[in-house]
Amino acid sequence: MAISQGDMLPDATLVAMGEDGPSPVSLKEKTAGRKVVIFAVPGAFTPTCHSAHVPSFIRTKDQFDAKGVDEIICLACNDPFVMQAWGEATGAKAAGITMLSDPSSEFTKSIGMDFDAPPVGFNSRSKRYAMLVEDGKVTLFQPEVGTGVCDLSGGEALLDNM
Repeated sequence: MAISQGDMLPDATLVAMGEDGPSPVSLKEKTAGRKVVIFAVPGAFTPTCHSAHVPSFIRTKDQFDAKGVDEIICLACNDPFVMQAWGEATGAKAAGITMLSDPSSEFTKSIGMDFDAPPVGFNSRSKRYAMLVEDGKVTLFQPEVGTGVCDLSGGEALLDNM
């Protein structure tokens, strides 16, 4: 069953690229006492993720800052090297968006947002969603209904409901 508004996020260890290479990131520590936006995508460099979803959060970063959001995290079930390259290619890193990897899909599976699409090479990937997390609790959850769009999970759509 998928995570819902009002649920606490499970603790998970994600991976970020640090100066010395891949580094573990505790999601529990990352969200404790903070207001954080997490948006997830099926894959780095894929068409909708690259041309629409990430840009929507780059465009709205200042508006989220104004609403007291401490950090915006982009999550994908890609390796941390790919996430780093993608953050640089999209300008997400320069905009201050944190790119985190869920390389074995453990977090994604634990919140019920995983899917497989073997014909396009997607195995254990994340469905598209955006959520507002306050002190580890999901206070707003907007999973995408359609595929190839980010109508409900884009930056502007999440802001409209905050």
